[in-house]
Amino acid sequence: MWTKRLGWIAAGAVALLTLAGVAGAEEAAQAAQAAATGWGKAIGAAIAIGLPAIGTGYAQARIGAAGAGALAERPEVAGSVTILVAIPETAVVLGLVIAALIIFVA
Repeated sequence: MWTKRLGWIAAGAVALLTLAGVAGAEEAAQAAQAAATGWGKAIGAAIAIGLPAIGTGYAQARIGAAGAGALAERPEVAGSVTILVAIPETAVVLGLVIAALIIFVA
């Protein structure tokens, strides 16, 4: 029961972060153009990867611990646990894409 709630919470968080990123994309592009000189690109790329990595590490630690307990009780939830552990990792992948765009395109 709690794994379903955790899954919905994780899915909602990913959807919210995605929508927030799409809504502010134009403003972010303008800010990136303004800060494209000197260390601006490097700092922007580091933030684009670093912050999602910290959040993902925290989320995966919590989900992994809960998933290990769930697998001990019910081994048939292995697929769900695997998916729940992989969902936060998408934030880091998106951060990596954004960092590449900042460095190579802006």
